Amino acid sequence: MRISNRLMTRVGSAALMAALSVSAGVAMAQDGPLRGNIRVVIGSTSTGGDTYQNSTIVVDQLAERLDLNMKVDAVGASSAFRTLDRDSRGNTLMIFHDQSYLGHLYGVEGYDDIFEKYTVGPTLAINPGNAYLVPKDSPYQTLDDIIAAVGNGETVRVAIQPGGVSEIGFSALKNAIAIEHPGQEDNLVAVNTGSQSDKNQQLFDGQADVINGTVQANEQYTRLPEDDQKAMRFVWLTARQDTIEQAPEEGLGQTSREQLLEYVEPNVHVTMGDDESFTFDKEFFFLYNKDMDPAIVEQIDEALTDIYAEGEIQETQKNAFFIPNFKPSDEASEYLADKMARYEEIISNIK
Repeated sequence: MRISNRLMTRVGSAALMAALSVSAGVAMAQDGPLRGNIRVVIGSTSTGGDTYQNSTIVVDQLAERLDLNMKVDAVGASSAFRTLDRDSRGNTLMIFHDQSYLGHLYGVEGYDDIFEKYTVGPTLAINPGNAYLVPKDSPYQTLDDIIAAVGNGETVRVAIQPGGVSEIGFSALKNAIAIEHPGQEDNLVAVNTGSQSDKNQQLFDGQADVINGTVQANEQYTRLPEDDQKAMRFVWLTARQDTIEQAPEEGLGQTSREQLLEYVEPNVHVTMGDDESFTFDKEFFFLYNKDMDPAIVEQIDEALTDIYAEGEIQETQKNAFFIPNFKPSDEASEYLADKMARYEEIISNIK
């Protein structure tokens, strides 16, 4: 079959125009200062945890928007900070949560003041699931029961992972007891341990009366019958009421949003003094090398502004039981600095 030169010319021209169009699109996507392969380190070594899951949702959307190869790397906090310190080009970024400044407030080795050493980037989402639980057959029905028992001289043991998100609720509870029952706060005793499975085991073995946990990790145990050694129940979620109200109506597992709201303020009150209640939202955000090109900060802010304006990422986050909470870098930095100052006061009060 013979094809005319004229037809060949038309086909060739169309192919050339298509190629030029694709090239132009790629060129436009690559116009910003963020280029090449981008490694996003996170302050966790788990690829099954909330930090990895939330980071992947955001990074996948950013990679598509910016037409870049971006990969989340679960290296843990110490390694992530060291890696970020070495790369001012912008090829290494970091996503972490409140542990990044709480570790510094608690004096944990390897945690510097992020507001001095790094550039704080945009906030991304909240994990609303930070919780405290007791055995299902515990004599303590509510958090008020625990506060009253400690105030009456009983020793109550709380399993936590020291130095961060796991400990901040314990610190707030101890501070509340010091306010309401001065001199009795030392009856609330920390059982310092490691991972969530370690904290759970302390409860199973009767070595702790209360544990720090999460809705995601511990809700399954709240479904067990009371005579099961592993059965537990929630007594407190540290998240704000407004945060839980944004969760899907079905909640998580067999625990609805309405049921979760029973464990947050104002239904559960942990005083900070002066009629103020303690709440704590675990929030995820970017951290950048201090010497990184500010234009990259702006590029990521603009891309995320567009992504969140479209609305798809919020649905993905909510389906994974995260609450969307995007704030651009300048706003996020001021907001998180204020948040750190608020919790610094609590930690200082109990030292």
